[in-house]
Amino acid sequence: MICRAVGKRDRNFFLTLINTAVTHSHLRQTHAQVILNGLKSDLATITKLIQKLSDIGSISDATLICSNFPNPDLFLYNVIIRAHSRNNHHSNSLSIYRQLRQDTTLKPDSFTYAFVISAALKLGCNKLGSSLHGHAVVGGAGLDVFVGSAIVDMYLNFGNLNYAHQVFDKMPEPDTVLCNTMISGSVKNGCFHESLIIFKHMILRGTRFDSTTFAAVLTAAAELQELKVGIAIEGLAIKLGFHSHVHVLTGFISLYAKCGDVSKARYLFEQIERADIIAYNAMISGFSCNQQMVYAVDLFNEVMVLNHRVNSSTIVGLIPVFYPFGHLILTSTIHSFGLKSNLISKTSVATALITVYSRLNEIDSARKLFDETPDKSLAAWNAMISGYAQNGVTDKAITLFQQMQAFKIAPNPTTITSILSACAQLGALSLGKRVHDLAKKENFESNVYVSTALIDMYAKCGSIKDARQVFDNVTQKNEVTWNTMISGYGLHGLAREALNIFNKMVDLEVPVTGVTFVSVLYACSHAGLVIEGEEIFHRMVQDHGFKPLPEHYACMVDIYGRSGELQKALTFINNMPIDPGPATWGALLSACKTHKNTDVARLASNKLFELDPENVGYHVLLSNIHTADRNYHEAASVRQVVKNQNLVKTPGCTLIEINKIPHVFTSGQRSHNQTEAIYAKLETLMGKMKEAGFQTDTVTALHDVEDEEKELMVNVHSEKLAIAFGILNTETGSEIRIMKNLRVCVDCHNFTKFVSKVTERVIVMRDANRFHHFEDGQCSCGDYW
Repeated sequence: MICRAVGKRDRNFFLTLINTAVTHSHLRQTHAQVILNGLKSDLATITKLIQKLSDIGSISDATLICSNFPNPDLFLYNVIIRAHSRNNHHSNSLSIYRQLRQDTTLKPDSFTYAFVISAALKLGCNKLGSSLHGHAVVGGAGLDVFVGSAIVDMYLNFGNLNYAHQVFDKMPEPDTVLCNTMISGSVKNGCFHESLIIFKHMILRGTRFDSTTFAAVLTAAAELQELKVGIAIEGLAIKLGFHSHVHVLTGFISLYAKCGDVSKARYLFEQIERADIIAYNAMISGFSCNQQMVYAVDLFNEVMVLNHRVNSSTIVGLIPVFYPFGHLILTSTIHSFGLKSNLISKTSVATALITVYSRLNEIDSARKLFDETPDKSLAAWNAMISGYAQNGVTDKAITLFQQMQAFKIAPNPTTITSILSACAQLGALSLGKRVHDLAKKENFESNVYVSTALIDMYAKCGSIKDARQVFDNVTQKNEVTWNTMISGYGLHGLAREALNIFNKMVDLEVPVTGVTFVSVLYACSHAGLVIEGEEIFHRMVQDHGFKPLPEHYACMVDIYGRSGELQKALTFINNMPIDPGPATWGALLSACKTHKNTDVARLASNKLFELDPENVGYHVLLSNIHTADRNYHEAASVRQVVKNQNLVKTPGCTLIEINKIPHVFTSGQRSHNQTEAIYAKLETLMGKMKEAGFQTDTVTALHDVEDEEKELMVNVHSEKLAIAFGILNTETGSEIRIMKNLRVCVDCHNFTKFVSKVTERVIVMRDANRFHHFEDGQCSCGDYW
């Protein structure tokens, strides 16, 4: 037997062997041969081995070999940093980076910075990512497009759009990858206009496009329902040869579907020879968002028959998020399918179902699913917080937001917008200010949706000056921002300011909407501006071509009614081209109470009882009108109807916030721990006020009883208790803010005016209609509410 000695293998042999290896055992044997052949210190061979080990997931072996290598170069450091990050050992990547900086004389390059910034993103470390951005700038790699893409991607994923834009804008020549990152990241953050602007700049600069560019920008056009823009993009895609790419074609399916052209979307879908699950998902979603749920379900069944692998996007597309009403059974069925297929564990599916349940007012089902979702995404938290806010369950929305903060979950603009909505509903100014501070800290203040929500919050919490300050600081206002400011001024009875904003909006050619005119007309009605209101209504129809909706007609009736022109209001109603609804007749009935016209009140109430028989408010209003007219028999008859029909009046309550703690009072309440002090203070105030000329107005008492008894009844209304409590628990001379859930009665309005005079305090009250600013015995509403 002849034994032949095999000569030593060289580097090229082992590099080839490593490249072809596919198993862990093969690589371990190769490593052994590398050592036997004296190449254990050969940098190129060991680097390639470490790289291959990490590719197949053997990160522990890769780390061990690297740690025993005597003098690793920067390339090897970059390989092992990237290897740990790709194997979800992001903390190890950052540790090796620190070792590189502290224990060697090597200087990180653009690859190093890009890899560690991506690791910081995966760890969710916003501050660390910002620090690494600083390292890259100091290290001279701040303007490198490879690093820039990683930095922009990080900031976009953290919701810091402002920082992402700053980095992107400083890049001298952004490449395709960087532009794609910016476009897709802006889309994920709901900044669709920004995505289109970046795409436009790519065209102007002559930056090369790829299929990813078109797929990303089509999503933005679809979400904005910009069909003309989408058609222009389609022409460019055809010209450059990208239109036939399946995922680009899928983008066009979504575009046409979301723009309402389902037939075109379906035609494009049928052009795909072998539609993949992504194309099916787009078409299913297209049917769903166009209220064609039968077709959506049929196509879903086709997917099942063809044995396509249904994924979370399939289910999300099928869930009727856009038009959920009437689809509770379908939603529950999809929920059951999600449980059976385990797709409910995907947070996107759970989030979509939470959203639909919330919109269907099935808030308990939404919360149950939220609690059962193990890995809650930020979108899931947002959906549940928003669901509570939209259903008026503001206390639970705030509690959930506080839990989210306790879990150290970073909010995004959607979170801030939802919680600001809850603060606005509740009148929680102190919490709203804290959320504003958080928005500043997270650099969300420049987001138009956040800034608009801040304006709304401040206006509805009584701080109209703060609302205007935010409005003035918004550089990119949309029509909703302008409408919100107009509406805020209307709430505070500042009609002239509202008209000024409206006129400026028109001058700047900001698109006006139906909501714009409702807000302006509302402001006019609460300030008695009849001529101005008529002019606005005329301009809406003649200059802007709007067909008035029921709410516009109701505003005009309110304008006439509040000014005492009841006959003119009635004539306006009779000449309306559409049938007047509850809002229109309700405005007239409310005016009848103010101007004590029982004849017109009977006509209006009869119409209301036909149109909205279960609304107890109209019965209460009519009863009050009869009581004010001392027609106690008729008042009692109306109250008997309420009793016979088992209608329930919403109980009045008033909220006041002291030291960031909300206190809610109801009429005649005696359960508060300061009850004795509150009633004693109320008695003291009544004594001082009577000396100043105050007389209790008893006409609002609903019962046919003696005047002395009526006086006792109205003296314990909830707003009076809240004001007395506020005086007891705040510094002398400080402002008091209260929120009433119903319209303030005449007596409580007069009471508050006198309190502001005898205590020398400003009192801000929000009732169901508007804000009242009381100071020195006067109210900002001019006794016109």
